Amino acid sequence: MLVNIVIGALIFGYAGWTLFRYIKKSKEGKCAACSLKDSCQSACGNDSSSRK
Repeated sequence: MLVNIVIGALIFGYAGWTLFRYIKKSKEGKCAACSLKDSCQSACGNDSSSRK
């Protein structure tokens, strides 16, 4: 019985943490949340040549 509670708590805890992380990244925007944001050359508006 105790093992079932621990396993259930781990599953729900991981699901909650994953959901929290997803919401946090989605609030940052497309390029801010991307793992390639430092080396990406797409038009995210972070370089001065795209601003006019």
